[in-house]
Amino acid sequence: MILSLLLAAGTVTSFQDVAGLDRAVAAFTSRPIGAEGGARTGIDPRLRLAACSTVSLSWRTEAHDAVVVSCAGPDWRIFVPVIRPAAAPPPTATAAVVPVKAEAVIKRGDPVVIEAGSDGFSISREGVAMADAPPGGRFMVKVDDAKTPVQAIAVAGGRATLPGWGE
Repeated sequence: MILSLLLAAGTVTSFQDVAGLDRAVAAFTSRPIGAEGGARTGIDPRLRLAACSTVSLSWRTEAHDAVVVSCAGPDWRIFVPVIRPAAAPPPTATAAVVPVKAEAVIKRGDPVVIEAGSDGFSISREGVAMADAPPGGRFMVKVDDAKTPVQAIAVAGGRATLPGWGE
């Protein structure tokens, strides 16, 4: 009699099939549970989620480190951790890429003209380079009447611009 009253009152609810969620996660990741790229473990079968007619799955982040399993009505969501692929081995000496250092267009001690401007406006100052700089490289310029050096960006031999004016 109590069971029939509970059923009539709607207090007995059904729960989401957790094994079905495991299968959905495996299909979403295209990897079985415990495999690289798949769920670390199955969803705990003791978990009691309200039954959901339409479950949605998505990646938690671009790193694909967890699958978000959610339901809009009733409102719930769980995160299923994914086994991340092992990090790639470090490159060998034969495969290592060695950066090529660009040739300096401005050398320490060179006279430099620093130019900045836009349409209808232009300013220039002369100074002496305090360091070598390749094209696009930043360096300091000693300007005669300034107490502190000015930072500049090398454009070409003897020419530079202020940061933010020609980058």
